[in-house]
Amino acid sequence: MPEPALDELINQLSQPLEELRERARSQQRGGERLRARGAGGQDKLTTPARVLATVLYLRKIGTRDLLAQLFKVNGSTLTRAIHQVQPLLAEHSRTISPSTARFRTPTDVTAFLANDVPTKIKPTR
Repeated sequence: MPEPALDELINQLSQPLEELRERARSQQRGGERLRARGAGGQDKLTTPARVLATVLYLRKIGTRDLLAQLFKVNGSTLTRAIHQVQPLLAEHSRTISPSTARFRTPTDVTAFLANDVPTKIKPTR
């Protein structure tokens, strides 16, 4: 996915994702906020990171464990992000096709990105 397309996707999903997360948090705490927005703890993944992690997961670039390592979060944080973003992708009629590239370790990703020869990853379709 080219960077401008990813930026467009992030912009398209940011507001609905924030609204979804605010509704879930309101339901979890049983009502409206008692403190101002931003007064509590910070999220481990930003909204753009949530969208990127979901796109990488749907492209089947690597396992959830690998993606969690790359984003420096635990597996449940990554899984929660994927479960939040996936329905929004479907709602906006966005499909992410799998890639033929597969990585097992962060070292594999680093080696691929450090490769001087431009490599085109073909979609499976």
